[in-house]
Amino acid sequence: MWSIIITIIITALILSSIAVLSGPTTNIIIHIQQEALATMGDIRTPTTAAACGQVVEGLVDLNSDLNCSGDGLIVGGDDTTIRLNGHTIMGPGPDSSKVGVSVGNQDGVRIEGPGTIEQFQAGILASGVEGTVITEMILEDNQVAIFSTGTEGLQAMQNNLAENSIGVGSHSSNRLELSENLITANVLTGISLVTTDNSLISKNDIRESENGIFVDPESNDNRIESNKAQRNKVDLNNANGLATNVNQNGYSDNKCKISNPSGLCTS
Repeated sequence: MWSIIITIIITALILSSIAVLSGPTTNIIIHIQQEALATMGDIRTPTTAAACGQVVEGLVDLNSDLNCSGDGLIVGGDDTTIRLNGHTIMGPGPDSSKVGVSVGNQDGVRIEGPGTIEQFQAGILASGVEGTVITEMILEDNQVAIFSTGTEGLQAMQNNLAENSIGVGSHSSNRLELSENLITANVLTGISLVTTDNSLISKNDIRESENGIFVDPESNDNRIESNKAQRNKVDLNNANGLATNVNQNGYSDNKCKISNPSGLCTS
Protein backbone atom coordinates (compact mmCIF):
# COMPACT_ATOMS: atom_id res chain seq x y z
CA MET A 1 0.00 0.00 0.00
CA TRP A 2 2.76 2.44 0.91
CA SER A 3 4.52 1.87 -2.42
CA ILE A 4 1.26 2.61 -4.25
CA ILE A 5 0.75 5.84 -2.30
CA ILE A 6 4.31 7.01 -2.91
CA THR A 7 4.11 6.08 -6.63
CA ILE A 8 0.97 8.19 -7.05
CA ILE A 9 2.69 11.18 -5.47
CA ILE A 10 5.85 10.61 -7.52
CA THR A 11 3.86 10.61 -10.77
CA ALA A 12 2.10 13.86 -9.86
CA LEU A 13 5.36 15.56 -8.92
CA ILE A 14 7.18 14.52 -12.08
CA LEU A 15 4.35 15.99 -14.14
CA SER A 16 4.47 19.18 -12.10
CA SER A 17 8.24 19.45 -12.61
CA ILE A 18 7.65 19.53 -16.36
CA ALA A 19 4.87 22.12 -16.03
CA VAL A 20 7.08 24.29 -13.82
CA LEU A 21 9.22 25.30 -16.81
CA SER A 22 6.67 27.93 -17.79
CA GLY A 23 4.72 30.04 -15.36
CA PRO A 24 4.09 33.42 -13.82
CA THR A 25 6.91 35.31 -11.89
CA THR A 26 7.74 37.03 -8.24
CA ASN A 27 9.64 39.80 -6.33
CA ILE A 28 13.28 38.95 -5.57
CA ILE A 29 16.76 40.29 -6.19
CA ILE A 30 18.96 37.98 -8.26
CA HIS A 31 22.74 38.02 -8.10
CA ILE A 32 24.29 36.42 -11.17
CA GLN A 33 27.25 34.23 -10.36
CA GLN A 34 30.28 35.21 -12.45
CA GLU A 35 33.20 33.03 -13.46
CA ALA A 36 35.27 34.67 -10.76
CA LEU A 37 33.08 32.97 -8.14
CA ALA A 38 34.88 29.71 -8.85
CA THR A 39 38.13 31.17 -7.56
CA MET A 40 37.14 34.08 -5.29
CA GLY A 41 33.94 32.65 -3.79
CA ASP A 42 32.07 35.85 -2.87
CA ILE A 43 31.72 38.18 -5.86
CA ARG A 44 28.10 39.13 -6.57
CA THR A 45 26.59 41.15 -9.36
CA PRO A 46 22.98 42.18 -8.69
CA THR A 47 20.51 42.26 -11.55
CA THR A 48 16.87 43.36 -11.90
CA ALA A 49 14.04 41.91 -9.85
CA ALA A 50 12.23 38.78 -11.00
CA ALA A 51 8.92 37.14 -10.12
CA CYS A 52 7.19 33.79 -9.42
CA GLY A 53 7.98 31.10 -11.95
CA GLN A 54 11.17 32.79 -13.20
CA VAL A 55 14.26 30.76 -13.98
CA VAL A 56 17.08 31.94 -11.67
CA GLU A 57 20.78 31.19 -11.38
CA GLY A 58 23.82 32.37 -9.51
CA LEU A 59 23.35 33.80 -6.02
CA VAL A 60 19.71 34.63 -5.25
CA ASP A 61 18.88 36.70 -2.16
CA LEU A 62 15.21 37.14 -1.32
CA ASN A 63 14.34 40.59 -0.05
CA SER A 64 10.61 40.03 0.46
CA ASP A 65 7.99 37.33 0.90
CA LEU A 66 6.68 35.73 -2.30
CA ASN A 67 2.99 34.90 -2.63
CA CYS A 68 2.71 32.75 -5.73
CA SER A 69 -0.47 31.75 -7.52
CA GLY A 70 1.66 29.29 -9.54
CA ASP A 71 5.17 27.93 -9.11
CA GLY A 72 7.85 29.58 -6.99
CA LEU A 73 11.47 29.63 -8.23
CA ILE A 74 13.03 27.45 -10.94
CA VAL A 75 16.78 26.88 -10.81
CA GLY A 76 18.40 27.37 -14.20
CA GLY A 77 22.12 26.80 -13.62
CA ASP A 78 24.68 24.74 -11.73
CA ASP A 79 26.04 26.04 -8.41
CA THR A 80 23.04 28.28 -7.79
CA THR A 81 22.47 29.39 -4.19
CA ILE A 82 19.06 30.57 -3.00
CA ARG A 83 18.98 32.36 0.38
CA LEU A 84 15.57 33.10 1.83
CA ASN A 85 16.85 35.58 4.45
CA GLY A 86 13.90 34.93 6.76
CA HIS A 87 11.26 35.29 4.03
CA THR A 88 8.42 32.99 2.96
CA ILE A 89 7.56 31.50 -0.43
CA MET A 90 3.85 30.68 -0.34
CA GLY A 91 1.98 28.70 -2.98
CA PRO A 92 -1.63 28.14 -4.03
CA GLY A 93 -2.12 25.04 -1.86
CA PRO A 94 -0.88 21.48 -1.37
CA ASP A 95 -3.54 20.11 -3.72
CA SER A 96 -2.20 22.18 -6.61
CA SER A 97 0.41 20.88 -9.06
CA LYS A 98 2.86 23.65 -8.12
CA VAL A 99 6.40 23.56 -6.73
CA GLY A 100 8.08 26.00 -4.36
CA VAL A 101 11.66 25.58 -5.59
CA SER A 102 12.35 23.30 -8.56
CA VAL A 103 15.85 21.93 -9.20
CA GLY A 104 16.04 19.87 -12.41
CA ASN A 105 19.37 18.75 -13.92
CA GLN A 106 21.37 21.48 -12.17
CA ASP A 107 24.17 20.30 -9.88
CA GLY A 108 25.64 21.88 -6.76
CA VAL A 109 22.51 23.84 -5.80
CA ARG A 110 22.06 25.19 -2.26
CA ILE A 111 18.77 26.31 -0.69
CA GLU A 112 19.45 28.08 2.60
CA GLY A 113 17.29 29.41 5.40
CA PRO A 114 16.18 30.79 7.62
CA GLY A 115 12.99 30.92 5.61
CA THR A 116 9.73 29.10 4.90
CA ILE A 117 8.22 27.32 1.90
CA GLU A 118 4.56 26.38 2.29
CA GLN A 119 1.36 25.49 0.43
CA PHE A 120 2.85 23.69 -2.59
CA GLN A 121 2.52 20.17 -3.92
CA ALA A 122 6.27 19.90 -3.41
CA GLY A 123 8.04 22.47 -1.28
CA ILE A 124 11.40 21.60 -2.88
CA LEU A 125 11.63 19.27 -5.87
CA ALA A 126 15.08 17.93 -6.86
CA SER A 127 15.10 15.79 -10.01
CA GLY A 128 18.08 14.27 -11.84
CA VAL A 129 20.63 16.35 -9.93
CA GLU A 130 23.80 15.88 -7.91
CA GLY A 131 24.92 17.63 -4.73
CA THR A 132 21.78 19.55 -3.72
CA VAL A 133 22.03 20.97 -0.18
CA ILE A 134 19.00 22.14 1.84
CA THR A 135 19.66 23.74 5.23
CA GLU A 136 17.79 25.57 8.01
CA MET A 137 14.49 25.70 6.13
CA ILE A 138 10.91 25.48 7.40
CA LEU A 139 8.74 23.47 5.01
CA GLU A 140 5.14 23.14 6.15
CA ASP A 141 1.66 22.48 4.79
CA ASN A 142 2.90 20.99 1.51
CA GLN A 143 1.94 17.63 0.06
CA VAL A 144 5.64 16.65 0.13
CA ALA A 145 8.10 18.98 1.85
CA ILE A 146 11.27 17.72 0.09
CA PHE A 147 10.95 15.40 -2.90
CA SER A 148 14.05 13.75 -4.39
CA THR A 149 13.83 11.75 -7.61
CA GLY A 150 16.86 10.44 -9.48
CA THR A 151 19.31 12.44 -7.36
CA GLU A 152 22.84 11.73 -6.17
CA GLY A 153 24.19 13.04 -2.87
CA LEU A 154 21.30 15.26 -1.78
CA GLN A 155 21.77 16.62 1.75
CA ALA A 156 19.03 17.99 3.99
CA MET A 157 20.25 19.20 7.37
CA GLN A 158 18.74 21.12 10.28
CA ASN A 159 15.38 21.71 8.61
CA ASN A 160 11.91 21.84 10.19
CA LEU A 161 9.37 19.79 8.22
CA ALA A 162 5.90 20.00 9.74
CA GLU A 163 2.30 19.14 8.84
CA ASN A 164 2.98 17.95 5.30
CA SER A 165 1.59 14.68 3.92
CA ILE A 166 5.20 13.45 3.61
CA GLY A 167 8.24 15.13 5.12
CA VAL A 168 10.98 13.75 2.84
CA GLY A 169 10.07 11.53 -0.11
CA SER A 170 12.88 9.90 -2.08
CA HIS A 171 12.57 7.83 -5.26
CA SER A 172 15.36 6.27 -7.33
CA SER A 173 18.04 8.26 -5.52
CA ASN A 174 21.47 7.45 -4.06
CA ARG A 175 23.66 8.69 -1.20
CA LEU A 176 21.14 10.95 0.51
CA GLU A 177 22.18 12.43 3.83
CA LEU A 178 19.29 13.48 6.04
CA SER A 179 20.50 14.65 9.42
CA GLU A 180 19.43 16.75 12.41
CA ASN A 181 16.01 17.56 10.99
CA LEU A 182 12.89 18.11 13.10
CA ILE A 183 10.08 16.24 11.32
CA THR A 184 6.68 16.53 13.02
CA ALA A 185 3.02 15.76 12.32
CA ASN A 186 3.45 14.71 8.69
CA VAL A 187 0.38 12.64 7.88
CA LEU A 188 1.72 9.62 5.97
CA THR A 189 5.45 9.47 6.71
CA GLY A 190 8.24 11.57 8.13
CA ILE A 191 10.81 10.04 5.73
CA SER A 192 10.00 7.64 2.86
CA LEU A 193 12.68 5.85 0.85
CA VAL A 194 11.53 4.17 -2.37
CA THR A 195 14.18 2.53 -4.58
CA THR A 196 16.79 4.56 -2.72
CA ASP A 197 20.23 3.18 -1.85
CA ASN A 198 23.39 3.92 0.17
CA SER A 199 21.85 6.73 2.20
CA LEU A 200 22.42 7.96 5.75
CA ILE A 201 19.41 8.88 7.90
CA SER A 202 20.77 10.09 11.23
CA LYS A 203 20.05 12.25 14.27
CA ASN A 204 16.57 13.26 13.13
CA ASP A 205 13.66 13.89 15.50
CA ILE A 206 10.58 12.34 13.88
CA ARG A 207 7.16 12.53 15.55
CA GLU A 208 3.43 12.02 15.09
CA SER A 209 3.20 10.43 11.63
CA GLU A 210 1.62 7.20 10.40
CA ASN A 211 5.17 5.95 9.78
CA GLY A 212 8.21 7.73 11.16
CA ILE A 213 10.69 6.25 8.67
CA PHE A 214 9.48 3.93 5.89
CA VAL A 215 11.92 2.02 3.64
CA ASP A 216 10.49 -0.01 0.75
CA PRO A 217 11.74 -3.49 -0.37
CA GLU A 218 13.75 -2.01 -3.26
CA SER A 219 15.81 0.33 -1.08
CA ASN A 220 19.16 -1.19 -0.13
CA ASP A 221 22.26 -0.56 1.98
CA ASN A 222 20.83 2.41 3.86
CA ARG A 223 21.97 3.37 7.36
CA ILE A 224 19.27 4.50 9.78
CA GLU A 225 21.01 5.45 13.00
CA SER A 226 20.76 7.63 16.10
CA ASN A 227 17.28 8.94 15.26
CA LYS A 228 14.58 9.75 17.80
CA ALA A 229 11.24 8.47 16.49
CA GLN A 230 8.36 8.98 18.91
CA ARG A 231 4.56 8.96 18.91
CA ASN A 232 4.33 7.62 15.37
CA LYS A 233 1.91 4.78 14.65
CA VAL A 234 5.00 2.83 13.49
CA ASP A 235 8.29 4.51 14.32
CA LEU A 236 10.56 2.49 11.99
CA ASN A 237 9.14 0.43 9.12
CA ASN A 238 11.45 -1.72 6.99
CA ALA A 239 9.26 -2.67 4.02
CA ASN A 240 6.26 -3.62 6.18
CA GLY A 241 8.23 -6.13 8.22
CA LEU A 242 10.87 -7.35 5.77
CA ALA A 243 13.94 -8.76 7.51
CA THR A 244 16.72 -6.17 7.31
CA ASN A 245 19.24 -8.70 6.00
CA VAL A 246 17.16 -9.03 2.83
CA ASN A 247 17.72 -5.46 1.68
CA GLN A 248 20.80 -4.89 3.87
CA ASN A 249 19.50 -1.82 5.64
CA GLY A 250 21.19 -1.11 8.95
CA TYR A 251 19.33 0.19 12.02
CA SER A 252 21.29 1.23 15.10
CA ASP A 253 20.86 3.38 18.21
CA ASN A 254 17.39 4.60 17.26
CA LYS A 255 15.28 5.72 20.22
CA CYS A 256 11.76 4.51 19.49
CA LYS A 257 9.10 2.06 20.69
CA ILE A 258 7.38 0.46 17.71
CA SER A 259 9.15 -1.04 14.70
CA ASN A 260 8.23 -3.39 11.87
CA PRO A 261 9.87 -5.88 12.06
CA SER A 262 10.31 -5.71 15.79
CA GLY A 263 13.74 -5.20 17.32
CA LEU A 264 14.86 -2.08 15.40
CA CYS A 265 14.45 0.23 18.40
CA THR A 266 17.03 0.56 21.16
CA SER A 267 14.62 2.00 23.72
